[in-house]
Amino acid sequence: MELVYITKKNLSRRWLVIYTRPRWEKKVSQLLDTQGIISYCPVRKIENQWADRKKIVEVPLFASYVFTKVNALEECKVRQTLGVINFIYYQGKPAEVQDKVIEDIRHFLNICPDMEVVSLNNLSVGDKVRIKNGAFNNHEGEIIEIQGKHVLMMLDNLGCYLVARVPVNNIIIA
Repeated sequence: MELVYITKKNLSRRWLVIYTRPRWEKKVSQLLDTQGIISYCPVRKIENQWADRKKIVEVPLFASYVFTKVNALEECKVRQTLGVINFIYYQGKPAEVQDKVIEDIRHFLNICPDMEVVSLNNLSVGDKVRIKNGAFNNHEGEIIEIQGKHVLMMLDNLGCYLVARVPVNNIIIA
């Protein structure tokens, strides 16, 4: 049996990042809340279109991640929570997030509730992509240049070549 010494450092709470099972973010956050553990699962609002209706739904901003504010004694309870895989580690220790970062995420979600996290790592010139919505909804084309959070893409399925500047969060890899 391991002895745990209670010190001031053990009892101070800090924001850590949890990796969850896919699509379990909101469930894990709710389970932690019922145990009295502070958690935060930032969600964004999107409009889903079904064949018969449209509905505004809340989707986690970070897929498979939940933030939790715990002390060293509560970490074990978090690990044992259904849906939690483990903490995210950085340099051999659970990754710590500053309070300011959590406050900033909350602030930006209040200002822009449909905010989205977009990774540019998986896009490159020459990729075939499809536009998700807007005037050229469902049109496919090829990325010819990446400009920050926008791409220049060549739409070739219109009977001619047209170059459009499209936000990265409005395209998906075809």
